[in-house]
Amino acid sequence: MSNPAIVALGGGHGLSATLSALRLMSDRLTAVVTVADDGGSSGRLRDELDVLPPGDLRMALAALCDDSEWGRTWRDVLQHRFSSAGDLDNHAVGNLLIVALWELLDDPVAGLDWVGRLLNARGRVLPMAAVPLRIEADVRTSAGVDLVVGQSQVALTTGRIEQLRLVPHDPPACPEVVEAIHAADWVVLGPGSWFSSVLPHLLVPQVHEALHTTAARRCVTLNLSSDGGETYGLGAVDHLDVLRRHAPDLQIDAVVADPSAVEDIAALVDSTRELGARLLLRQVSRGDGTARHDPLRLAAAYRDVFDGVVGDVTPGG
Repeated sequence: MSNPAIVALGGGHGLSATLSALRLMSDRLTAVVTVADDGGSSGRLRDELDVLPPGDLRMALAALCDDSEWGRTWRDVLQHRFSSAGDLDNHAVGNLLIVALWELLDDPVAGLDWVGRLLNARGRVLPMAAVPLRIEADVRTSAGVDLVVGQSQVALTTGRIEQLRLVPHDPPACPEVVEAIHAADWVVLGPGSWFSSVLPHLLVPQVHEALHTTAARRCVTLNLSSDGGETYGLGAVDHLDVLRRHAPDLQIDAVVADPSAVEDIAALVDSTRELGARLLLRQVSRGDGTARHDPLRLAAAYRDVFDGVVGDVTPGG
């Protein structure tokens, strides 16, 4: 498939990893970013100015910057954080730039498009919803089930998350997101913080509906590690089970996993088949001992999936 139209759903470092790989194989990219962040610079700007949290949007734009001196310089400017004893401490320049454009243009999508033009970005970055969201999770602990509120708190929880919700529960989707999903050849979910960055997309009703009705194929990318925080103790099969529990009727066509992060390959093959999907096992990590994706390896895996699933690729690829 030459230069496919791809929509990538996620947030934070996981979405950045996906975009760093996808940009190597297509410039018809749309990054759809969760807007529930309530911590750090994003949380402060969200509370003070009543805007969408800009941090994950900024990171996605930086991942798509043009690979030239111009693009890389502006990427570094966007990512630069102030260190001071005053109000600017820990604010990212890109967050302030994005919010300034939102105030000037009164249009979140137009503001992001202007930053993309500044970076000569290989693709477009969109918020998944038109309003800021809150995440709530029912978390099972040794003492019972607790309600955890806020993306930053959900990300840190070490209990077993049983159910995830959005507040408001029926937020309006960004119309451009729905259009992009319907126009896509492929939609990619993950990797990333499963509960706080990946699953929230499935809980926005119009995004959920678009994912069900689009002619695009859908690929899930599993994480390289579940050592801490919200997915502590969850294996590869558990990640798919959680996905199925929150979107039981969502058709998945392909699953990409690194064999080093799979505890039981046979069980993962079975779980993938139950979803009606095909499994591609491929080393996509950097190989330096860290749980980080290698853009070239991940791009090669995506290329095999995008070309191979149409030809009925077998599990294990």
